[in-house]
Amino acid sequence: MNFAPLPSVDAVSVPADGLVLDVREDDEWAAGHVAGALHIPMSDFVARFGEVTEAVAEGGRAHVMCRVGGRSAQVTQYLVQQGIDAVNIDGGMQAWAAAGRPMVTEDGSPAHVL
Repeated sequence: MNFAPLPSVDAVSVPADGLVLDVREDDEWAAGHVAGALHIPMSDFVARFGEVTEAVAEGGRAHVMCRVGGRSAQVTQYLVQQGIDAVNIDGGMQAWAAAGRPMVTEDGSPAHVL
């Protein structure tokens, strides 16, 4: 069986106005996330799949993120199999933070990666 390589991008290459799909759990999201990201925890992903297709229709490509890249790789693979333009963000939020990309919290406290 021949598998295509997983499409991926590094954190610094995600456009500032790009659609980021964050599949981390609620506590990880609360600690710090990308402003404007679509948050759908991986555990809720199948039930909320329609939200992803709507967002991608508006935003084009989905840049999928988790903490280090494992969960987002699974979601990216699924999206690609469904014909959706999706890429995994290599290194996830850890790489995002290390690259100095902006992060926010809902309560205004300093953002960090949990």
